[in-house]
Amino acid sequence: MASRVPSGFFAGVLFLVVALSGATAQADMAERQATIDKATATLNEFIADPEKTWFREHINDANGIFLVPTLVKAGFIIGGSGGSGVLLGRDRASGTWSYPAFYTMGSVSFGLQIGGEVSGILMLVMTRNGMDALLSTDVKLGTDASIAVGPVGTGVAAHTADILLFSRDKGLFGGLTVEGSVIKPRDSWNSEYYGKSVSASDIIVRRNVSNPGAETLRQTVTKIGG
Repeated sequence: MASRVPSGFFAGVLFLVVALSGATAQADMAERQATIDKATATLNEFIADPEKTWFREHINDANGIFLVPTLVKAGFIIGGSGGSGVLLGRDRASGTWSYPAFYTMGSVSFGLQIGGEVSGILMLVMTRNGMDALLSTDVKLGTDASIAVGPVGTGVAAHTADILLFSRDKGLFGGLTVEGSVIKPRDSWNSEYYGKSVSASDIIVRRNVSNPGAETLRQTVTKIGG
């Protein structure tokens, strides 16, 4: 005779599944918020850097700002890099900044490379073409949007570039090369963080969502050129 399953067994399993799902959702949200907080910290480091004068003086000339708190690069023979970042757009008419949209950035390069690197990078999106490219499905830097190293101090920028790169490098690599990297929106992160299905354009252009967890980042960006 088959043993009988206690009546409370299935209710207990259901409770456990719901509890685990809730814990996973909280962990995911904490990871998203941590990325926002790290982006804010990275931005503050760039603001405090005496070599980033040009960036601070020209941020209001930009259409957007892209922040990657940690871009890890490591390899031997085949090198790769990757990280999560956020993009904020600036409305030219009002001068206000959008809430951030989550993105992923990664690349693979070939060559003799030894060592590892952890960098915080910042990109100023200077042209409409650069912004449109970042709002598409994905963008390959150097192909879909031109990129140049941003000037230090009060230097003169290469204004023909769609995107200007500023970085703080650590490790054994002599410099950070991001040309050829692919940047893509993280749709699942964006939907989870804002509580509904949204695209990068919904967040940055249409601005039909908000999250108080990103207010400090928006305020920090606003104060730079204020």
